[in-house]
Amino acid sequence: MKIAICDDEKILCEQLQNLILRRKKDCSIDTYGSGEALLAAGRQYDIIFQDIRLEGMNGIETAKMLRERMDEAVLIFVTGMKEYVFEAFDVAAFHYLLKPVREDKFAEIFERAVMEAEKRRQRSGGPEYLLIRRRNHSVKLNREEILYIESRQRKAAIHTLQRVLETYATMNGLEKELGAQFYRCHRGYLVNLARITGYTGDTITLCNGENIYLAREKYNEFVKRYMRYLRDGGTVCV
Repeated sequence: MKIAICDDEKILCEQLQNLILRRKKDCSIDTYGSGEALLAAGRQYDIIFQDIRLEGMNGIETAKMLRERMDEAVLIFVTGMKEYVFEAFDVAAFHYLLKPVREDKFAEIFERAVMEAEKRRQRSGGPEYLLIRRRNHSVKLNREEILYIESRQRKAAIHTLQRVLETYATMNGLEKELGAQFYRCHRGYLVNLARITGYTGDTITLCNGENIYLAREKYNEFVKRYMRYLRDGGTVCV
């Protein structure tokens, strides 16, 4: 889960980081000192904690810009300014936490925000994990680890940086399950858009140096899809 904190008070950023990590260790947290910095980063987050009174662009203006980009983040304002509570509704804020932040109140709101973020992710981008069923057990694989999936007759070979896992699954089923971050670039290949470093008319290059097939008839559609993914703040592999 990806979380952003946008506040020009360094002490508050550290406090929120500590409160988050006490309750959810398997997440990444980025901090920003201004709304401009958050927007310039162009990243997608599951949850954003944001102050309203900021230098330059204030929190309400920043949130409006985020929503114009169709950002589906769960937005929580953390502020000492009660008078903006109604404007917060206009940008679909999930909650409005007043400073100083009480730990018990934070815990309650954060738990609800995590549940909401997971619901939104499932609606739009697919699950965070893919459950791979093997003969005697199952493997829970974070979808961010996946480079691409290759069809091997009745099996699917799931390629990551560290290993290749085979499972009985159809490409159509995996394409639906994994969601918009994965693209069917060829009848036999499903690629993770976040792991692409380049492409030509008939190949896609991945971050480990491998090349996979790109069907020529899918080239134009692929370029549009990949450009939209990048424009919406998708991760770039470098």
